[in-house]
Amino acid sequence: RLNGSLSAHPEKDELILFGGEYFNGQKTYLYNELYVYNIRKNSWSKVEIPNPPPRRCAHQAAVVPTAGGQLWVFGGEFASPNGEQFYHYKDLWVLHLATKTWEQIKASGGPSGRSGHRMVACKRQLIIFGGFHESARDYIYYNDVYAFNLDSFTWSRLAPSGIGPAPRSGCQMATTPEGSIVIYGGYSKQRIKKDVDKGTLHTDMFKKSAGKEEDKWAWSRLSPSGVKPTPRSGFSVAIGPNNRSLLFGGVHDEEEEESIEGDFFNDIYFYDIGKNRWFPGQLKGPKSEKRKRRRGKQAEAEGAGDEELEKQPPQGPVEIVKEVVAEDGTVMTIKQVISGPAEEKERSASEEEEEEEGALGQQVEPCPRSNAMLAVKHGVLYVYGGMFEVGDRQFTLSDLYSIDLHKMEEWKVLVEMDPKAQEWLEESESDEEDDDMEGAEGGEEEEESSEEESEDEGGEEQHPSVQPDEKHADYLARTEQYWIKLARSNMGPDAKEKKVVKVAHAMAKTFYEDSV
Repeated sequence: RLNGSLSAHPEKDELILFGGEYFNGQKTYLYNELYVYNIRKNSWSKVEIPNPPPRRCAHQAAVVPTAGGQLWVFGGEFASPNGEQFYHYKDLWVLHLATKTWEQIKASGGPSGRSGHRMVACKRQLIIFGGFHESARDYIYYNDVYAFNLDSFTWSRLAPSGIGPAPRSGCQMATTPEGSIVIYGGYSKQRIKKDVDKGTLHTDMFKKSAGKEEDKWAWSRLSPSGVKPTPRSGFSVAIGPNNRSLLFGGVHDEEEEESIEGDFFNDIYFYDIGKNRWFPGQLKGPKSEKRKRRRGKQAEAEGAGDEELEKQPPQGPVEIVKEVVAEDGTVMTIKQVISGPAEEKERSASEEEEEEEGALGQQVEPCPRSNAMLAVKHGVLYVYGGMFEVGDRQFTLSDLYSIDLHKMEEWKVLVEMDPKAQEWLEESESDEEDDDMEGAEGGEEEEESSEEESEDEGGEEQHPSVQPDEKHADYLARTEQYWIKLARSNMGPDAKEKKVVKVAHAMAKTFYEDSV
């Protein structure tokens, strides 16, 4: 799913997932289920709690440690399965984590119905900014600010002085240790002519600071140093350790009047609140032992005992895991277990240096995506779900990844994507005249194919290796039949040859690029 909320339990090693949506090409499904991920057991469990909020997505959730932990939820949107009914919520709910009970908080003077807004907990208040409201005829984006007092259970609309952010949704919102609010980016659109809208990716940054009086706030524009994120929407945000907020993923859409093409991201950017500086997150790779070693003819002459010490210890196998997306949207996973690299060539006679021993191998990482759900617990970032698009097809994800933000060494796959969960029911123009029964039968065949694909992916097959200095075209010509056979075994005997070849070439290209 996407556009749900993922929150870290304030007292337990758990993550709390609420709401979200899933679109299969024909129908939109919204959820009000509550799932808990146990970090120690690496397992999801569904928690049944009576009288939950109505189904929704694009809401906001914030956790406070009061009374064993509270999960506060505001706003969001509902859409009927066929998309004809659309509704924005303006309700406020609290989940009491200790007693596992939902409670709706009814207080007047709150924000209007909206989704895509942002909410943070700050000094016994919930601060809400921005968002949008859309109806069948029109839409509106907001830049208003509201505060909900967690002691008096009352709403107040804030009126900060100065020039603040333009109306927007989907921005980054973070708190500072002294109680200020930082806003970055976001998305809005405006109508340029009938039935034609133009979207804007905001890249500006603002700070809302509290004055001496608690209800007096002021906007100021920030000009951060460092490397800012590239323009994007649909990114996800979280608060990391060391007074840093972070941004993950997103999409940059190239909008034309008739279509939208998007480039999706899976990178991380950090914003150091204290230093007012952006910088990209870079993986360092897993640490390995370092030893001083001597090479060359002088070392060879020092006897058998020393020779044993100088031999590079055997390196463990490295697994390559890569998701492949063909041009038509077919998704496959390539897995291979390879041995460590060959021994290095001899160097000059008396050269001494420190070397890393052990193979870093191909790093596993989440595929590019937007609208994922993030949470940070004990300095570890967790990324769940989200979506990406290939052509007109949308892929909704259910995988779970983690990365230690203190070390920034490598991503870990906690829950892999289930290929059987992928469903796309939109018919092509040539298939519009097919009856419903044929469509249903096709879906069953696709599911069976996915099951076969999942079973085949479980093996640790040794794919044809890339020869030294071999070009991609030469590698493809030499191994094409192998990849076609592999693609055919995954896609089943009924798949069209042209489609099989496309998938085979995509798999070969991905494996080649990972090997050179």
